[in-house]
Amino acid sequence: MKEDNSVMIIPLGGLGEIGKNIMALRICNNIIVIDSGLMFPEDEMLGIDLVIPDISYLIENREYVRGIFLTHGHEDHIGALPYILREANVPIYGTKLTLGLLEAKLKESNFVDPIKTRCIRPGESVQIGPFQIEFIRVSHSITDAVALGIKTPVGTIIHTGDFKLDQTPVNSETTDYHKFAEYGKQGVLVLLSDSTNAERPGYTLSERVVGETFDETFRSARERIIIASFASNIHRIQQAITTAHKYKRKVAVVGRSMINVVNIARELGYLEIPPGTLVELDEIHLLPKHEVVILTTGSQGEPMSALTRMAMCDHKRIEIIPGDTVIISASPIPGNEKLVHRTINHLFRQGAEVIYESFFGVHVSGHASQEELKLMLNLVKPKFFVPIHGEYRHLIKHAQLAREVGIPPSNIFVAENGQVLEFNSEQGAIVGRVTSGKILVDGLGIGDVGNIVLRDRKQLSQDGIFIIVVTINKETGAMITGPDIVSRGFVYVRESEELFEEAKVKIRFILKQCEEQQMTEWAAIKSYVREAASKFLYERTRRRPMILPIIMEV
Repeated sequence: MKEDNSVMIIPLGGLGEIGKNIMALRICNNIIVIDSGLMFPEDEMLGIDLVIPDISYLIENREYVRGIFLTHGHEDHIGALPYILREANVPIYGTKLTLGLLEAKLKESNFVDPIKTRCIRPGESVQIGPFQIEFIRVSHSITDAVALGIKTPVGTIIHTGDFKLDQTPVNSETTDYHKFAEYGKQGVLVLLSDSTNAERPGYTLSERVVGETFDETFRSARERIIIASFASNIHRIQQAITTAHKYKRKVAVVGRSMINVVNIARELGYLEIPPGTLVELDEIHLLPKHEVVILTTGSQGEPMSALTRMAMCDHKRIEIIPGDTVIISASPIPGNEKLVHRTINHLFRQGAEVIYESFFGVHVSGHASQEELKLMLNLVKPKFFVPIHGEYRHLIKHAQLAREVGIPPSNIFVAENGQVLEFNSEQGAIVGRVTSGKILVDGLGIGDVGNIVLRDRKQLSQDGIFIIVVTINKETGAMITGPDIVSRGFVYVRESEELFEEAKVKIRFILKQCEEQQMTEWAAIKSYVREAASKFLYERTRRRPMILPIIMEV
């Protein structure tokens, strides 16, 4: 295929994983980027704060990047922008709430460089080089979510973003079915569609189901009500505030991210809060308990979140009181189950009544289930299909759904991050690969922690460290003082004095051998000491601590 009559689709994140969504589209020397998200660290990423996509490809081609288009304001779609914009400060296009959340995120990250943003409303479109991009309204668990209809000289590409087909959304703005059907009639070359719930049969429940559960819970609750949810789920927050007002309760907001989102959504007109409903946190102690609702972060059991600190009796301003009703209005993200269940257990111990995922109706997904995914495929009628946004099993399942609705298997591409898919009006193929992967963020360090550091952290966490300090004569190699041993996370010194004395004898013997061989190179001596100590400790304990010989020459 020739570059000037084809379009390249290059996923740099979000395929084979949940989060870190970012995709590039290229025609000749024109590149647009869709989303720039992060993901949260997996269990084995010890000490890591965030994971962002490797954008080496975009940095190498930064002069060709025309803009970044955002589908919605969730972290897994905008969270990497404070890092990416430092490398490629290009125009950002998004809806009003998405750009509002991005602005707050950049301010929080101390990003001071001016950025170019353009607010686009659903139904509007922009022309960027050979790309004409239209924003299409979709339902999701955050307001102002959009899909993208991208017209190119080669054909039309539809990127659904995250979506579901909610017939009764809280804000009454349903997915724009007519626009998708219109694109389908005109002809769509490629559909890129959200695969998160591709394993779930049927349809995803409407967000209003949660409102009905809130109403029932508020009616029966006799004391305070505490609701934990994702801060970005403005529909959920709106329903909680509306129900609180109905039952004459005041609402206090706890948690930095929750406070930020409520303030932004309120300023931009996405939250309707009846006068007098919102109160400061300090005021709730002056109110009768049956008149109080607390909105909080911590639905994923995050150790430093407000709800977790309440459950652990560690919050400075709020404590759980017997009789409190706690609603955890979110499903655990895979990997967070233990944290969530631990928080629930502690809440029960404090005397709270906890309503969580296993109770029907306290949470519904923001992603389309199988029948909705089929409907999207049938509305759009794409020639080629690429499932996106999901672990590999989700992509495979979504590909199976596409086959069921009649898309030929040869026209379905289950791709991986970094693969280059090239399409013209007649055919598509995977034609190459670009650099992709994970950049680990640890504190202020970006990319300075890799596999070797993580391996060391894992070893330290499992077996500890064994430090050997020795002073030797620089010229003869004879030991002058030592060896002194320091152990952390391996064994307790006072309870293992015999083991330590045997280790010292072993180390002295090795050092004596080095002296007799007239070995004066300290690196070689360290290697001998490390190997001997490792063998000895494994024989005695069946553990392999990290061994760190420190040899000082005088």
